[in-house]
Amino acid sequence: MSGNLIIRGRCFAWGQRTYLMGVLNVTPDSFSDGGDFNSTSAALMQGQAMVAAGADIIDVGGQSTRPGAEQITLAEELERVIPIVQTLRSKITVPISVDTTRADVAKAAIKAGADIVNDISGGTFDAEMLPTVASLNVPIVLMHIRGTPQTMQQMTEYEDLLGEMKAFLTKQITAATKAGIDLEKIIIDPGIGFAKNHEQNLQLLRNLRSLTSLNCPILVGVSRKSFIGRILNQPNPKARVWGTAAACCAAIANGADILRIHDVKEMREVSLVADTLFR
Repeated sequence: MSGNLIIRGRCFAWGQRTYLMGVLNVTPDSFSDGGDFNSTSAALMQGQAMVAAGADIIDVGGQSTRPGAEQITLAEELERVIPIVQTLRSKITVPISVDTTRADVAKAAIKAGADIVNDISGGTFDAEMLPTVASLNVPIVLMHIRGTPQTMQQMTEYEDLLGEMKAFLTKQITAATKAGIDLEKIIIDPGIGFAKNHEQNLQLLRNLRSLTSLNCPILVGVSRKSFIGRILNQPNPKARVWGTAAACCAAIANGADILRIHDVKEMREVSLVADTLFR
């Protein structure tokens, strides 16, 4: 992917290097760090630490999307996310992304200082999401998923995984542009771990470059995920840093533009070496 995107005065020059999106889960129940950063002070410290370690974007999420996660109310999600976005915005200068499937949360977060909407449903859970993002004139990440976090692990049967994923993303890119979102502001995500089993996650990573035909920057989230745990026989997500490093290196080699990661310092070193090798 080539081309540029300006976000909060920063130029994201696709193809020049890998950009890092630091995960900031302000939830009590996320799979690898639930409860670690769900106070404003803890979230601020973590956000600042990730920026210092080299994060290009901080991604704030108040609704866990781990397999089986229960949907919280709109009021709960707003209560978790908005104060953290406001506090971060007053202290950091890098772009902030809001990880949500709700248009009302996206709108409130952008008003509070966020710059990007990261929607794991690709704009399919809330009919107002794409028109709202268009009206806000901000970038959006469209991810591939089937079902919901409650049901996705039972929806891994595909006749043609790569073809069906590309068809979904193509459809949502078209829907987004029809809603008024500039194509240059659309980022795509294959949704590693979302309605994909172990072998399918590996297949996606090996064939990531097939998504470059969609002409959108590619975001990949492999950090600490269960397919890495299975390979390593490591049940503790926080102990999967080296496995995450290998998966991130593979993602870069196969065309990723952005990595969504927990361990920023380590993955910055991985990306610096991988960029030197592969770009």
